[in-house]
Amino acid sequence: MSFVLAIDQGTTSSRAIVFRSDISIAAVAQQEFPQHFPASGWVEHEPEDIWTSTVMTCRDALEKAGLAAKDIAAIGITNQRETTVVWDRATGQAVHRAIVWQDRRTADICARLKAEGHEPEVSAKTGLIIDPYFSGTKVAWILDHVPGARERAERGELMFGTVDCYLLWRLTGGKVHATDATNASRTLLFNIHTGQWDDALLKLLRVPRSMLPEVKDSSAEFGTTAPDLFGGPIKVAGIAGDQQAATIGQACFTPGMMKSTYGTGCFALLNTGATPVKSNNKLLTTIAYQLDGVRTYALEGSIFVAGSAVQWLRDGLGIIKHAAETGPLADKSDSMQSVYLVPAFVGLGAPYWNPRVRGALFGLTRNTGPAELAHATLESVCYQTYDLWAAMRADWPDASAATIVLRVDGGMTASDWTMQRLADLLDAPVDRPMIQETTALGAAYLAGLHAGVYPEPEKFADNWRLEHRFRPAMSAATRQRKLAGWARAVKGVLASDEGE
Repeated sequence: MSFVLAIDQGTTSSRAIVFRSDISIAAVAQQEFPQHFPASGWVEHEPEDIWTSTVMTCRDALEKAGLAAKDIAAIGITNQRETTVVWDRATGQAVHRAIVWQDRRTADICARLKAEGHEPEVSAKTGLIIDPYFSGTKVAWILDHVPGARERAERGELMFGTVDCYLLWRLTGGKVHATDATNASRTLLFNIHTGQWDDALLKLLRVPRSMLPEVKDSSAEFGTTAPDLFGGPIKVAGIAGDQQAATIGQACFTPGMMKSTYGTGCFALLNTGATPVKSNNKLLTTIAYQLDGVRTYALEGSIFVAGSAVQWLRDGLGIIKHAAETGPLADKSDSMQSVYLVPAFVGLGAPYWNPRVRGALFGLTRNTGPAELAHATLESVCYQTYDLWAAMRADWPDASAATIVLRVDGGMTASDWTMQRLADLLDAPVDRPMIQETTALGAAYLAGLHAGVYPEPEKFADNWRLEHRFRPAMSAATRQRKLAGWARAVKGVLASDEGE
C-alpha cells in the first residue's frame, strides 16, 4: 500500500488527490458545490453537499488511478478551517446549514464581547482576535436561532465540528468525533498553550462541552472509513486546516520558514517553533501542526484581496481576457509613473484589520493606461505581503532577513513578473516549488507519515523540490522609494474611514 488519498475540502469545491509514495500525483478529481447567501454578509453551505461531493471525488480519483481501497495506505483530510457544522448525534442530520468562515452574521455578538472587555483574555488563550471569522460565535448563533437547539445541546444530543470533523464522523459511520489541533485552534474555544478546550471560553460563548470533538495530533489514528463507501475500509491518519496543511506541504518545519499562499486572498504563515509568539501587529498566533503531542506554532497574516484583484482587471475593467496576460502587460508600463492600487475592496486585512475602508488608486496621470493598472494591481499583492513580512519580523525577535525563507504557492505564483517583484520588495529570495498542490500534499504527508509511507519531517523536507528561485534585483534606493509610496497610499485609504 504505497498510495495516500488526500481530501482537500475547500470553500467552493471538494477535491481528492491520490499521491504515490514518491509524492507524485496519480489522479485528481474535483467537484464544485453550491454557495448560499441568505442575507447580506451571510454565507452558507449545505453539509450534505460537502459530504456527497467529497465521497464522489474520492471514488472518482480512485477510479482514475485504477486503485481499490486495499491499495490506499491512509486518507488525509484538509479543509476550509472555521466553517461550522452542528448535527444530531443520533441521526447525523445537520440542524442548520454550515456557516462558512466568510460569514459576518455574528458581528454584533463580537462587538458586544469586545465592548465587555473580553478580547484580552480571549486573545491570550487562543492567539486570535474576537471576530465573526472564527467558529465559536457561529456555534452560539446556531444554538440560539434554531428552535430547541440549545436545549438539545444541553442534553448532549448535538455535536459541533469544523468541516474536517464532520467529514471524519461521516466517513467512520458515526464512530469517531475528533479533530486535530490546527482546526481546534481556530474556534475561539481552544487554549493553544494547554492544548485543551477552555471551560471559561466555553462559558463565555455558551457552548456546551458535550458538543466538542476530541483533539488529536495532526498525524494520528483517526479511525477507519465505513467499508461500503469505497469498497473496503481505509484508515484516516492525518488532518490539518488548509493553511497549516500548505505550510506542511511546503516543508516549512524549521523556525523562520514562511509560506504564502496566493489564491483569491493570501495567507502567510511563519513557523515560530515551540514558542507561541504574541503579536503586537494584529497578526494571529496559531498552531502550525502538532506531532507526537508537541505543538509547533506560527504567526499568521491574512490578505483579503490577491488573485481577486486580477479578476477585477478582467471582469470589472475588461482590460484583460485572461489572468496570464497581466504580467506581460505590466512589463510594458511606463517606468516614470508611480501608480499605487490599495485593493481594499472588502476592507483591509492584516496588519490593519479595517473592514470599513474601500479601495483607491493613487498617482494617476493623463498617461495612465491598462499597462500601469496591471502593474499597480500585481504590485499591490507584493506590497501587502511586505506588510505581513514586516509585521512578522517585528513580532518575532528571532526573525531576520537572513533566516526567513519564503515559499510560495497558489494560482498567482504562475506569474514570474509578480514573483520577481515580490523578491525585489522583500529583498529576499522567493522559492516556487515543483509541486503546486501543497495543501493536499500536506494532508497526504500527515496521513502517510502515520502510515509509514512518508519519512519523518527532516527527510520529507529533503524531498521538497525547487522549481524556481526568484532573487532580489532591485536597488535599495528604488525599493525604499516604492515602499514609502505604498505606505502613503495605505495611510490615505485608512484616513478615509469615517466609521460608516
